[in-house]
Amino acid sequence: MIAMTLRANAPIGPINRNIYGHFSEHLGRCIYEGIWVGHDSPIPHTDGIRNDVLAALRKLQVPVLRWPGGCFADEYHWRDGIGPYESRPRMINTHWGGVVENNHFGTHEFLRLCELIGAEPYICGNVGSGTVQEMQQWVEYMTFDGESPMADLRRANGRDEPWKVKYFGVGNENWGCGGNMRPEYYADEYRRYQTYVRNYGNNRIFKIACGPNDRDYNWTEVLMREAGKMMDGLSLHYYTLPTGIWQDKGDATGFGEAEWFETLRRTLVMEELIVKHSAIMDKYDPERRVALIIDEWGTWYNVEPGTNPGFLYQQNTMRDALVAGVNLNLFHRYCERVRMTNIAQMVNVLQAVILTEGEKMLLTPTYHVFEMYKVHQDAESLPVDLGDGPVYASGDAQIPQLHASASRAADGAIHLSVCNLHPTGEADVACRIEGASGTGASGTLLRGGALDAHNTFEAPETVAPVRFEGVTFADGVVRFTLPPASVAVIKLA
Repeated sequence: MIAMTLRANAPIGPINRNIYGHFSEHLGRCIYEGIWVGHDSPIPHTDGIRNDVLAALRKLQVPVLRWPGGCFADEYHWRDGIGPYESRPRMINTHWGGVVENNHFGTHEFLRLCELIGAEPYICGNVGSGTVQEMQQWVEYMTFDGESPMADLRRANGRDEPWKVKYFGVGNENWGCGGNMRPEYYADEYRRYQTYVRNYGNNRIFKIACGPNDRDYNWTEVLMREAGKMMDGLSLHYYTLPTGIWQDKGDATGFGEAEWFETLRRTLVMEELIVKHSAIMDKYDPERRVALIIDEWGTWYNVEPGTNPGFLYQQNTMRDALVAGVNLNLFHRYCERVRMTNIAQMVNVLQAVILTEGEKMLLTPTYHVFEMYKVHQDAESLPVDLGDGPVYASGDAQIPQLHASASRAADGAIHLSVCNLHPTGEADVACRIEGASGTGASGTLLRGGALDAHNTFEAPETVAPVRFEGVTFADGVVRFTLPPASVAVIKLA
């Protein structure tokens, strides 16, 4: 029996709902075909946005959506994506596949998508190839409610009232595809650009600076020292690769237990990154005013055979579901500093929650984890002590077999989320609840029959949530048996 303790009498802090954010880039079939089908498509749509995807995203309660990139953001010029479709210039997407981008999905279409799914827009501005004036005018176009050239242009394009745009990123990956800048140079550029990201009327913008790539702690040091007082958030990017080698990242399906283990071991590095970058931020921001925004995270594999290598299309298995569960657990645990994250990406790209093919759509195992875990949005994070719990070993390396988090909702209900990372070993668990009592427990379980269990358009329900049988709650202890390679969410009423 594995002993756990959930301390309901020692809350950590609120779990910002934006931890459950998503990312949509002009990359492969994420926007075009995945989200946008256009006004003339036979696929059922609302204002050009496909209805099946809209319904699935509403069910997830997506809180915030990042757009238009990614690397694409620093070659995107927003005025190309407004006005009549026939007048919008076509461009080459030089980062992702060299395909022609027709700019039919632009500012109005993105903000309409956010309205339809109830998400806050998070727009990433162009620092790499754009100008200060271009960024200033984009903010004015979207949010100014007076008489000005940009507000008048917005009205001429059919939108009288300004939008509310809270989150704005000043550049993306400026250490790489966004300009190959040194941190000192970007810090100065950030200070300059953010000056012109203005608040118009009662719209208040939360400014997010481009932060480090995984273990680049010097970048965080320089940015916090030179510009920390001028930002509201600092981004962090970390992708989980089974091999750790960009030239051959490993396959999304057909892998063995060695790749399974290494993927989970590498995704647990996220905790080290949060802790170490947060410690640097604490030096300059002890009140933790500046949020750590992990606005690109997830798995990255070799593309599916026969697909455009620049489209980053990959299948999504039970392994990805566990990666999602582990990372969300970590974000709950460090919610005092981590206040937004954006999984990459929403549809048809990398660790997507939705895959489409023509008129067909399916929900991935990662989607189901986000749907199961949404009960944690805006709840109060509670510590879970696994003590010296069992480990899962491979060769000389080992990781915890179980990974967990918990929260208390506004109505008092406590939710416990647990991942069993072992592919063949079940876990008999007795979790003592300190500081709370209850009358019963119920749960939802996600598991697959194989290491690479996944959903296809022919079999879209291969991996789907079911009722978690056998959960009991008596004498302050919750008892359950977690199957191998599974994710569970247990509600204590």
